[in-house]
Amino acid sequence: MAANPIVKSKQAEEDICGIPTQVVCSNFGDRILVVVTQYGKMGTLVSVTPSVIASEIGQPTLTTKVLLGKDEPLTHVCAKNLVKFVSQESGNKPVLLSLALKDQSVEAVKALKEVIQRCKVW
Repeated sequence: MAANPIVKSKQAEEDICGIPTQVVCSNFGDRILVVVTQYGKMGTLVSVTPSVIASEIGQPTLTTKVLLGKDEPLTHVCAKNLVKFVSQESGNKPVLLSLALKDQSVEAVKALKEVIQRCKVW
């Protein structure tokens, strides 16, 4: 009899705007880890946390904090756009996002969201 894994993970690989890209999503129970790389390494680690107090429209606002790597405004924008739906669909769990992207264009982010959705573990 096989036991259920403690950490549920899924991964995918796809060319995004002509760049080989790997995505791994893991559910640790209390949070979700999403790794998105076009370099084959972890990259910048960003914590994306829903607020405790919901905003007026009923959805929590997200707070981003760079834990490791370069703290640049575009990193925060990409992080929120890439994993907002992950937090919402998982019951507002915090998300740890590892980003190592060559292409941070709007088209690339939209395509990455689709790949992340296919790796759904929440």
